[in-house]
Amino acid sequence: MKYKNEAEIMRALGIDTWRHLSKEKAVKFAAMMPDMDTEVAMKIVEQFPEFRKFATDAFGAIEKAHEATLADGRHSLDQVYQALREKRVIFERELHRGDLTWEQRKHLLELIQETARLASQKDSEHKRHVDGLLRKVMVGVGSGLALAVVFVGGRILTQGKEEPDDSGES
Repeated sequence: MKYKNEAEIMRALGIDTWRHLSKEKAVKFAAMMPDMDTEVAMKIVEQFPEFRKFATDAFGAIEKAHEATLADGRHSLDQVYQALREKRVIFERELHRGDLTWEQRKHLLELIQETARLASQKDSEHKRHVDGLLRKVMVGVGSGLALAVVFVGGRILTQGKEEPDDSGES
């Protein structure tokens, strides 16, 4: 075992109390668990009403990251919509010219319809992309939290089976 007590683990994480365990350092903590003495790991996890707070904070951070991604994607999408609106204005202005043939008018109407189709297509693509990102992040964080708890519990169960029976029987 690389880490035999809480002080060593806190030193490795660069914190002086578990209250200072940031989301990033909690991920590092989970990665360090295989190198911890099981009892020390359990003592730390038992202190985690902070763990519940960490999970809440982690999901809060996910929500903020998701909102930032949405805002960034929304900004990009708004630029596409603005460009398509500008094209429609130009096409509509051209439609009002009196010297257009039927074929030219038909072509302009098709271009206006195409801008509407493109806007709808971009909106659908954006929604699928955002949905996929959110699912990946939620699965990743949820799995990480679950694995950390399962890992600690599994190590305790395994360690308990390896210990000799106190009754003296073999």
